[in-house]
Amino acid sequence: MNKSSFFIVGQHAVIEALKNPNRKVLRVFLTEESKKNIHRKSPKKNLLEDVKVYYKTKKELDKYTTKENLLHQGCVAEVEHLDKPVLKEFIKGKSNLTLACLDEVTDPRNIGSLIRSAASFNIDGIIVKDRHFPDESKLMYKAASGSMEHINIFEVSNINSTLKNLREKNFWVYGFDSEGEKSFTEVEWKGNNVLLFGSEGFGMREHTSKYTDFLVRIDISPKIESLNISNSAAIVFHHLSYIKKRVD
Repeated sequence: MNKSSFFIVGQHAVIEALKNPNRKVLRVFLTEESKKNIHRKSPKKNLLEDVKVYYKTKKELDKYTTKENLLHQGCVAEVEHLDKPVLKEFIKGKSNLTLACLDEVTDPRNIGSLIRSAASFNIDGIIVKDRHFPDESKLMYKAASGSMEHINIFEVSNINSTLKNLREKNFWVYGFDSEGEKSFTEVEWKGNNVLLFGSEGFGMREHTSKYTDFLVRIDISPKIESLNISNSAAIVFHHLSYIKKRVD
């Protein structure tokens, strides 16, 4: 059975898709200059060897990005979806996992930036609600800058029941909220953890917060009301990565 296909744009997104043996790349549209860049970034392996390549002018490629007002950098690819990992199977028998969970985060650029940070700091996976996840968004893939190929995305039908099940399987759920009882830097971060982030405009839903074990905050200047969610996540991911390295 063939999977549905969609287009991604941008040099990093396309190159990392070509490198990923699990990603089916159907066609690649390139300018002559971007072809040279691909070969420069992968001198030991011809990433275009087994792919249908079509050479286009920059203006011809612009039609793929005009709607989103994106820079394609001379690279457009038609790809198939990756196989979707199953959360229940992934966590089986594993310990010291760190998962991020997005509660009604919908902006593709924010999601892409958060995915990039998660992959950069070795977060084990991201839980998203399947209905809210823009899985064919050029914006998201461009913002993720190739990191979509290096992170587990777990699409679930219900965030609350997923959190409930994870708590029953010895995960601690930490909800990030400006009114959290203590700073996230005061947490020891041992065992299996879920980092729950709320929506861009309204934060965590009250009903969902009932499925957390702790509410924690990121301390920032009192002059500033809040941080962008992708910036908040990057700060948290970096801190946890630093803690883990110290322990190891």
